[in-house]
This record gives sequence, structure tokens and C-alpha cells, in this order.
Amino acid sequence: MRFQLTDEQRALKSATRELLAARFDRDRLRAAVDDPAPDRALWRELGAAGFFALRLPEEAGGVGLGLPEAVLVFEEAGRALLPGPLVACQLLAGAVDGVADGERIAGLCDGDREPVLWEHPGACDELILLEGGAPALAYGPGGAQECTAGAYRSVAGRVSRAPFASVDPLTPLARVTDHPRTAPLNGPDVVRLRREAALLTAAQQLGSALRTVEMAVGHARVRTQFGAPIGSFQVVKHLCAQMLVRAEIARSAVYAASVTGEAAEVAGAKLLADEAAVRNARDCLQIHGGTGFTWEADVHLHLKRAWLRSGSWGTAGEAEELLAARLVG
Repeated sequence: MRFQLTDEQRALKSATRELLAARFDRDRLRAAVDDPAPDRALWRELGAAGFFALRLPEEAGGVGLGLPEAVLVFEEAGRALLPGPLVACQLLAGAVDGVADGERIAGLCDGDREPVLWEHPGACDELILLEGGAPALAYGPGGAQECTAGAYRSVAGRVSRAPFASVDPLTPLARVTDHPRTAPLNGPDVVRLRREAALLTAAQQLGSALRTVEMAVGHARVRTQFGAPIGSFQVVKHLCAQMLVRAEIARSAVYAASVTGEAAEVAGAKLLADEAAVRNARDCLQIHGGTGFTWEADVHLHLKRAWLRSGSWGTAGEAEELLAARLVG
């Protein structure tokens, strides 16, 4: 099923792509590999453009749009490999002061996982820890179950952490060893936060999957072997076609989940988007051949980001278990 975007949604998507192309081009992407800390000036510009306050009501200073529009914006962020705790700041805008306008950066951790990993620890002013409310707890074979869940806030500088190696050079990680809770975060529903974090992460994966299709096709058109573009070879055609199919299936699933917001559909969308992002990056690397394995190429950045995101806010195994339980139930 192919979703038709409205004129306003297409305009939003186009405007986001143009902003990121102008403010986060390839030179800045490569610079971020050496220093992945979010550019505070760009962060404030994103805030001024409504990136984080997209879903806040207009009377609260937001844009007044919905989850489908947020998915479109995050798709473009994933396409550009924009670094930073974007999902956390989108979800916490309005709940943590200064996040909506980009003046402050907040992190979001899943306290039900071990180890508890914190993205961009050096850049965050505040950290929010989620406990309980994971899909596996909220839904079982018998349907919705009672679960205790809470979100707890802490000043970032008071959180004890240990170094943790990240596969993605654009996403530094730390392992949280102690989280002194200064106060519970009032307002947001933890089950909803987890579900939307998974969906926005899936949207980033979708953007990356679509971008690697473009990169593979573009390279196949100009790279020649035996006097002909490699895109004329059947094996390369098949790889590119399979990449496109994966990305379009993931797009339909992510867009549908953004409309329904239903837990099983979000799990399915995350599962398909993760698969599309990882496998497309691998196939894109293969089509690039020897150059794709070099540090100077951007293909490996998409692959490493896809690997990292596939373990964030729900793994493939967890999604499969949730979907199976819902089918049986």
C-alpha cells in the first residue's frame, strides 16, 4: 500500500531536506565523524524551525502537527545522517524546559535494558530514564497487561557513567552506572514514549534505506566495467531493485504506523525499517565495490548507524515476539 502525502506534508518534507542540505552538507557530515557533538547553533536553528516543537499545540508555542508529520521530518534526518539525540528532544519538547526551542539538549535512556546506554552523553543538559512500559511488558498473549512505568529526570552532570564503545562514529555512547533521580517527569505516558521512540527511530532507518538506494543507483550509473556502466549488469540491477522494494515496503509500514499509532504496527514498522536500513547499506557497499570499504566513502556511516539503530527501542527478536503474541492472543 502506497500512502499519498498531502501537499502540506510534501512541502514539509521538502523544506526539511533543503534545510539539512544547506546546514548539514557532506563536509559537515565528515567533520561530525571527528567531532560528533551536536552543533549548538544548528540545534537552535532546528528548534526555531519547529523541528522539536512540531507536535506541540500552537498555544504552547508549537507547530500543532501530528505524528505522521514528525515521521516525515525524521525520515529526512535519517537520510542526512544528522547526529544528536533527535528522538529524545522531539519526545521531550514541552516536558523539559528549553528543549522545544533547541536551547537545551535532553537525553532519553531505556532503563529496562542492560546495559543502560546513553547517546551523546557529553552534549546533554538533562537525562530522562524510562522504566517499565516496554512492549513486551505491556502486551502479552492475553492482551494488554498492567505494568508499572515511570520516567525519571536527572541533571546530566550528576549521572554516573562509564565509557562504552559505539559502532557508529557519529553516535558516542556511555553506560549509565547510577542515575540519581531528582524528580519524576510528569505528563508523558511512558508506554507512549517508548512506542513513539521506536517509530521515530524507524523513520530514521527508513530515510537511511532510501538514501542508500540513491547512492547505489547513482554509483551504478557512472562506474564502468568492461566498457559498460555496471548498472547495465543484471546482478547489479537485481541488487538495486531489491533495495528499492525493501525501502518501499518499510515506507508503507512506517507511514501506516504513524497514522494508527498502534503498538503492533509500530513493532512491525521498526522490524521492516531496521531490515531495510541494514541490508540496503550492505548492498550499497557491495555495489560500490572496493571504494565502498574506504573510510572516505559515506556508505559505512549508513551501515554503522543502521546497526546501532536496529538495537535501539526494540530489537528484531522483540518485535517478532510481540507480533506473534498479538496474533496468538
